[in-house]
Amino acid sequence: MPSSPGSSTAVQMPAREQWSGQLGFLLAAIGSAIGLGNIWRFPGTAYTNGGGAFMIPYIIALLITGLPVLFLDYALGHRFRGSAPAVFRRVSKRFEWLGWWQVFICFIIMTYYAVIVAWALRYTVFSFTTAWGDDAAGFFSDYIGQTSLADPSTPAYSPVPILGVAIPLALVWAFGIFVVARGISRGVERANRVFLPVLVVMFVILVIRAILLPGATDGLNTLFTPDWSRLTDYTVWVAAFGQIFFSLSIGFGIMLTYASYLKRRSNLVGTGFTAAFANSSFEILAGIGVFATLGFMAHVEGVSVADLEGIQGVGLAFITFPTVISQMPGGALFGVLFFASFSMAGLTSFISILQVVAPAIGEKLGLSNGKATLAAGLPSAALSFILFSTGSGLWDLDIVDAYINYIGVVGSAIVMCVGLGLVLRRLKELQRHLNLVSDTRIIGGWWRGLVAVIAPLLLGYMFVQNVWSYATNGYDAYSAGLQGVFGWGVIFLVVVATIVFTRMPWRTPVDDYAPLNLDVLEEVK
Repeated sequence: MPSSPGSSTAVQMPAREQWSGQLGFLLAAIGSAIGLGNIWRFPGTAYTNGGGAFMIPYIIALLITGLPVLFLDYALGHRFRGSAPAVFRRVSKRFEWLGWWQVFICFIIMTYYAVIVAWALRYTVFSFTTAWGDDAAGFFSDYIGQTSLADPSTPAYSPVPILGVAIPLALVWAFGIFVVARGISRGVERANRVFLPVLVVMFVILVIRAILLPGATDGLNTLFTPDWSRLTDYTVWVAAFGQIFFSLSIGFGIMLTYASYLKRRSNLVGTGFTAAFANSSFEILAGIGVFATLGFMAHVEGVSVADLEGIQGVGLAFITFPTVISQMPGGALFGVLFFASFSMAGLTSFISILQVVAPAIGEKLGLSNGKATLAAGLPSAALSFILFSTGSGLWDLDIVDAYINYIGVVGSAIVMCVGLGLVLRRLKELQRHLNLVSDTRIIGGWWRGLVAVIAPLLLGYMFVQNVWSYATNGYDAYSAGLQGVFGWGVIFLVVVATIVFTRMPWRTPVDDYAPLNLDVLEEVK
């Protein structure tokens, strides 16, 4: 008879769903890592932080922070096999709250991430006729409803929904909930097996077309010409670590949750290297495509690439690129390829975020996967419509994204590294696990040092810098009231939700779990 929660006697847990194989997990991990940030964030970040010289801090950040924390996520999920809260509770009951913190960080992220994907879907349709004409900026402002506001130049919340945003947003949420509700192998894995190869093929075609445009060489020279003097600027290094950290989807539950569905004997280290370098390769590919296109735009307008505006973020994707599409031969096809690729990259990342929240809710409340997905998805979808599909959606999104990433996500990673490395001292156990389940034993003491000391120091600097900046100067030019609601207010909601769910009783025997016996595995190996 099963023992009650909290008993020290291990019992047979219900069978946990698994990926069909290593390839299915790898495709899902790469699909999660390759998202909107690869296409609209990396090129601009590289350009504004030294061009080709930026690749030096970028590679260093990948090696000393990105990969070590990625391996930590993999080891935690694979060894303790559960949602983020279940995993951290099994590590130590004192750290269950950290799992819920990660869950509700993802809950907030998916509310606005879905909106950006919805914009991309709608622009895929617009691309067939280049509906924005010669005024891409005005068209975008009109599409998201800013021009309908009483004062479009002053950021303020508007509750009026924008139908053109709400309809594709509903499709995004329906797709995400359907895929995650079908489970890991029949839903998430199948979606990535289709979307990821199609995304890569479409984007390669797009890049080839871009580099054949007049002026493309100037754009590439602008991106890759190194400004070595920038390497002495600490902000360049902060930007590199931030790019790697957010791009790999590490430190806030995604890779931890995905790894928990792997089979007992899985090559975690090899898969981690493959996923990380595939992500970075796609970022460089995106940089080539984006700056080749910007070079063409500068050629047409008779200016240098440096004189162009809107080379990253929303401006790049929904204003600069549509402007280029209108100017180039065969622009409609180029636009369809770009926005379809953009949409697919967003969808694969979106379902990975939802996959963090749904199983956590399901394990805590004892719900089936389908019911848990609805319980997680419907409230988040409602917030998407209320906050981000209105005329003020772009402003609301910008504030929430800044606070939730640079305070919520970075704070989560710091606590995870310090907690496991210096407080609980569990890194030797996790290091051994990584080596025993993988094909090679290359994870050594260097990994523990990077996770417990170097990563927290670097991320801690970023965290303190941003918290101090937001607290004293605010974020961008937004009013204190707007930041109080959508910035600090959202962080407060995550704190409250974390406390409430941590104190709630578990409906599943989460404590009755015995990790894989490493001594037995070592004897076999």
